[in-house]
Amino acid sequence: MEKDMQEVLKKAEVLVEALPYIQQFNRKIIVVKYGGSAMSDETLQRNVITDVTLLKLVGFKPIIVHGGGKAISRWVGKVGKEAEFVNGLRVTDAETMEIAEMVLSRVNKQLVTMVQELGVKAVGISGKDSGLLKVHRRFADGKDIGFVGEIESVDPKVLYDLLENDYLPIVAPIGLDDAFDTYNINADDAACAIASAVGADKLAFLTDIEGLYRDINDKSSFISRLTVSEAEELISQGQIGGGMLPKLAGCTQAIQNGVHRVHILDGRIPHCLLLEIFTNRGVGTMFMQDGEELE
Repeated sequence: MEKDMQEVLKKAEVLVEALPYIQQFNRKIIVVKYGGSAMSDETLQRNVITDVTLLKLVGFKPIIVHGGGKAISRWVGKVGKEAEFVNGLRVTDAETMEIAEMVLSRVNKQLVTMVQELGVKAVGISGKDSGLLKVHRRFADGKDIGFVGEIESVDPKVLYDLLENDYLPIVAPIGLDDAFDTYNINADDAACAIASAVGADKLAFLTDIEGLYRDINDKSSFISRLTVSEAEELISQGQIGGGMLPKLAGCTQAIQNGVHRVHILDGRIPHCLLLEIFTNRGVGTMFMQDGEELE
């Protein structure tokens, strides 16, 4: 009996700790960029969707922006093509673009279904819908890599309309150019651009790393909180590995464009999103404005 009571009290303590965060972020927009291993593992996938659905039910206004790179590569291989990348960007000819759109649409509707199974209304869209993401062709080191889009502008009206009508928007990173050709977009870039456009209070990246380290080989060098200036200093000192540079640049740019806080989280940790947002310690790296005090 005493053990049962202790378990109940622990749950009560968790709820009490979460209360000020629920009050602080009530009716605030949070953009969740969802990708990596957390998309490939069904249990982790359900954990993520459960977390985002819970955020919605306690008063947040979440928007999911998802990737699908591993699934796209798998389907590209099935048609006998080999995935090719330049500076981390997928070389995307017309056939690959067709496959990418098919796969991302399938992923999109799977996520919609999972959210709705939990009793929350969701709508899956891509950047093509209502002119959400307008792009132009992106080049990698001057090389034409096909239908890869650089975001030119964001028209967030469709997202505001969905949020206003109590839907959870789920966005696939595909956009159109001026000629209405379809382009694949880096999902991190799409999440940053959307978060900036809607004035999100939080942008959370679910990744395959725990967060940021000053030295990736030294676990004691983990950085739990970082200002824009500190991030820029790390970049200039060459302390950040090449794979993290674009994400780090995206985080700092999002903060500079008005996003209140940006988080890098390990999507492989069950319920990492809830642990980061609703607990005092958090579990990832949080970016914030220079000179800003923690509430």
